[in-house]
This record gives sequence, C-alpha cells and structure tokens, in this order.
Amino acid sequence: MKRSLLVIVALTTALSGCTWLKSLGKKDNVEPPTPLTEFKPTVQVDHVWSEGVGKGAGISGVRLTPGSADGRLYAAGIDGTVEAIDAASGHTLWQKRLGNRSGWLWRRGDNSLRWSGGPSVQGDLLVVGGLDGQLYALSTQDGAERWHVQMSSEVIAAPAIAEGVVVVRTNDGRLVGLDAADGSRKWIFDQAVPALSLRGNSAPLIANRVVYDGFDNGKVVAVRLDDGNELWAQSLSGGEGRTEVERLSDVDGNIVYDGAALYAAGYRGQVAALAPDSGRPLWQRDLSSYVGAAVSGNTVVIVDADGNVWAFDRETGVNLWKQDQLKYRWLSAPAIQGKYVAVGDSEGYVHWLSLDEGKFAARERLSRKPIEGAPLVVDDVLYVEDVKGRIGAYRARQ
Repeated sequence: MKRSLLVIVALTTALSGCTWLKSLGKKDNVEPPTPLTEFKPTVQVDHVWSEGVGKGAGISGVRLTPGSADGRLYAAGIDGTVEAIDAASGHTLWQKRLGNRSGWLWRRGDNSLRWSGGPSVQGDLLVVGGLDGQLYALSTQDGAERWHVQMSSEVIAAPAIAEGVVVVRTNDGRLVGLDAADGSRKWIFDQAVPALSLRGNSAPLIANRVVYDGFDNGKVVAVRLDDGNELWAQSLSGGEGRTEVERLSDVDGNIVYDGAALYAAGYRGQVAALAPDSGRPLWQRDLSSYVGAAVSGNTVVIVDADGNVWAFDRETGVNLWKQDQLKYRWLSAPAIQGKYVAVGDSEGYVHWLSLDEGKFAARERLSRKPIEGAPLVVDDVLYVEDVKGRIGAYRARQ
C-alpha cells in the first residue's frame, strides 16, 4: 500500500471554527492522474438533466451530496443556497439563501451561511449544517425555518435523522443528539481529536436505535440513540509512526449497514465487516481509504486512497476484483446503480464499472470540476454533484 505524504494546512478559527490543525488531505508529492483509456461501452447511459445549485462546496474541502425524499432532491451550497429540485425533471421547486454573518474568505458584504454538512431529510424535516457550526432545520415544502442551533464547531458531514432525533457530528469529535421538534439537546458523546487529521468526517448512521460513526482516532463507535451512551468501539487504524503525519488514522468515509453487518474503512488501516451488536470484526483486509464503501448483493466495493477500486465478497472478504486504471484521479466514494459501480473523479468524469468484473462499462463528463461527494442513486437514476454545485442525473439502461 503506497504511503502518500500529506500537505498539512492550518485552518484558522475564522475558517473552521476550530483551534487545531486539520489536513485538507492533499498530497505534496501529487501523482498525475492516470490517463483515461478508450473502451467500448457496454451500457447506454442517458444524461437526463443538469442543474446548477449555488456555488457547491467551493474550496471548503467538504464532500457535499444532495439529499433525497419523495421525488425531490435537496441541495445546499457554500454560498448559503438551499434548494429543492424535482428529481425527474431537474426543475427548481423552491430556493432560499440563508445567512446572518460575513466572512473574510468571501466577498465583503456577503452575509450567507456557508453550508457544509447535508442536507439530510426525513419526512417534512430538512437539516443542514455549516462551516461556522450553525445547524438549521427547515420545512421540505417551502424551506421555512423550523429552528436553528449553534454547534460547538463546524458541521462537515450530513446529519442523521430517526425516531424524532437529529444526530450531528461536529468537527471537534462530538456526536450530539437533538430533539427533532425544537433542536434542544438530548445528549452528547465526545471523542478526543488528534492534533492532525484528514479534512473530512464520517456521517452518523442510525439503525435499530443505535448510532454508528467513525472518528479521527481510527475507531468506529456505536452509541445508543436515546441517551448517547457508548455500546462499543472498534479500531480500524492503528495510527503508528514517529510523527503525527505518520499517525494519521481517520475513519472519514461513511459507514454502510446491510442488515447483517456494518462495512467501514480507515485511512492507513483496514476495511472491515463488523458485527452491529458488538463491533466484532467478521473479516478485515488491509486497505487505506477515506471515502467509504458501497454494498450490493454479495459484493462490497471500496475506493482506496490511491484511487484503485476494489470489490470484496460481502460474507468472507475475499477479493473479487481490482480496477487500477483510475489511480490518482481522486475518486469519490462508490455508488451502486443496478449492475454497475459508479465513481466520480477530479476532472468531472463519472465512470461506470461492471459490478461483477470491474471492467469499464460507460463514461460521461458532468463538467470540468472535481466530483468529490458520493454519487446518489434513487430508484434507477444516479445523481452526482461537482464542487461548483452542478448536479447531473444519469440513467443506465440495464
């Protein structure tokens, strides 16, 4: 496994709401993207629509992905824009721009909130967090404000909503449970944050009244949804080395649950299937990743830190295939669309690989801007968003 050096960047209090250092996860010995090779497409991909939403994630280093519910997409941007979009046509249903502050990083007089976590949706509630720690709950019908609260630091991962509780991960290592009705705090779970870590947080996952999340200390943790008490913790990254850079060991990718196991990956650590009730590893493989997993049928797909795409047997962890022709293209997390695995890259391309063999099946270009957020699949349509807020919808003919 290649050990790539990182450029460590200090994010000041004005930018991040934090007082420690965070890495933007960029290499100082950046390898050039692997040139794309020609192939004969084996599936027809239709570009259904494209739409721009605000300014996307911009230079914030976060991986924004739309939320989805009831035939609508919900997207947010670093310029304070929140928008509801008809998922079938791409038409804007409503749009709002919220804000109550100005920032030195943006033009003078811009009072927009800087969205960076979410949107997340359940029922008629939409929740989105910002770089300055604000968390807003809005109506999905028209964007009207329900409530807002100030968190302890920036929110750069999508909150989770279930059973009347909104669970928020903050960049200072906290999980916070809030009452979905009014935003009042129900509980808080705190983990120590290393002095240096990758730019990113794992989004909380709620299943069977348990909250699962990954942390910058290399651990996956399970806590009770009703009170935030810890049930178990399992380490995926050892964090070994003489320097803090060498000890980077984040679990930043989203955790996936398929009803039988949890699937998670750590940077400079392992990809593992974990028992939901105890965290006991069902299988583990040495693999460094910071973008998470996707699961379909008997296959678990992981993108490693160098841009290789791997498929493992869901039950045993046996390697099924490896696609190495997308190395150093800074791939997004994978998503499964029918018989295909889809990933976005740093040049705005979306690549479809066959789920059974990992061979290239199709390729489309959304824009010339990086696609860093995980693609979203709803029914038979895949949605991707680049860092400038352009969203594209694609249908693969199965």
